[in-house]
Order: sequence, then C-alpha cells, then structure tokens
Amino acid sequence: MNHQKQLTAMLVPFYLGEQQDSEGRTIQEMWTWNFEELECAHDYIQWLFPLPEQSAFNPDAPIVDESVIQAFQINPHLRQNWLRSFTVMLQFYGFQRHESNDRKIVVSQSEDYPNRKREWVSILDHNYLRITRILKCLIIFGLENEAQAFYECLREIYREDSDRIGGETFRYWTIAVKPNTTM
Repeated sequence: MNHQKQLTAMLVPFYLGEQQDSEGRTIQEMWTWNFEELECAHDYIQWLFPLPEQSAFNPDAPIVDESVIQAFQINPHLRQNWLRSFTVMLQFYGFQRHESNDRKIVVSQSEDYPNRKREWVSILDHNYLRITRILKCLIIFGLENEAQAFYECLREIYREDSDRIGGETFRYWTIAVKPNTTM
C-alpha cells in the first residue's frame, strides 16, 4: 500500500479515537489544544478537515475518498466527532454554533469574538486558507446546512472587515460553499 493510501486508511480510525495521526497525535488531544496551539500548529487542520485533493502544505495529510465520505455519512459517532472538531475551530475564531427555534443551524459571533478577531482577521492571514478548507470539507461531507451557516457568519465578518479580508479570500469562501461559482 502506498503512503497516501495508508494515510487515507488511517482517517476513520483517527476520527474514532482509535489511532493517531501521522505525527502521533490523537483527535482527543487536538480537541483540548488551547488557542495558541491551534494557531501555531499547521499540520493538524488537514486531519480534522480532510479533502479529496492533496494538501499543498502537508505531504502527510490524508486524502478523502468515497469510502471515507460514506463512513462519515452513515456512522453517527464519526459525524458527532466531526461536529466536535468544527465546534473547536468555531471557538478558535470566536464563533458559536446553535439551532434556531425553527431548527435551522446558525453560526454567530460569540462573546469572545472581539478578542479572537485580533488573532485572525488581518491581511493575508493563513487562517483564511483554513476556513476555506473547513467550508469545502463541510460541503464534501454533506453538511450543507453547517456550511451555509458558517458562510453567512463569514459574510457578515467580511462586510465589517473587507479591507482586511480581501475580495479574493471572500470569493474562495463563496466558491467553497457554491462550487458552481466561478472566480
């Protein structure tokens, strides 16, 4: 089995908490990282939010295939763990996820948003790439409601801080949730 296939085969057991990633870390460890660890480590995001294409930044990132996507769609434990990863990253950015009275998924700014914003809302921040990855992963794994809720929150942030985020970044976010959109 080649290296990439081995990494892909590790993804479901990693998400079930049964196996470490390529760096020897468990998903449970990642969930407990503080904000500084989440900011400074650059090779975990591909494990928490895998995509079907090779990472340009992490050669040890797993690549999602159809069997992994199906496993996440049918296994409630995988889905629950995935949502926990999403919640960790939302908190990192200063957001929260909840359901409205009509059971619609909503992502909104948390009390901590003004503090967290200082960490990532700046010109050419690497977190913009992470956000694009998260949005793409949400769509690929069939979590369109979460993707749209996150995108709507990001759209509000962009309205407030378009000079720092930039139009190109916002277009990437839009394409991530609306793949038929062109640049």
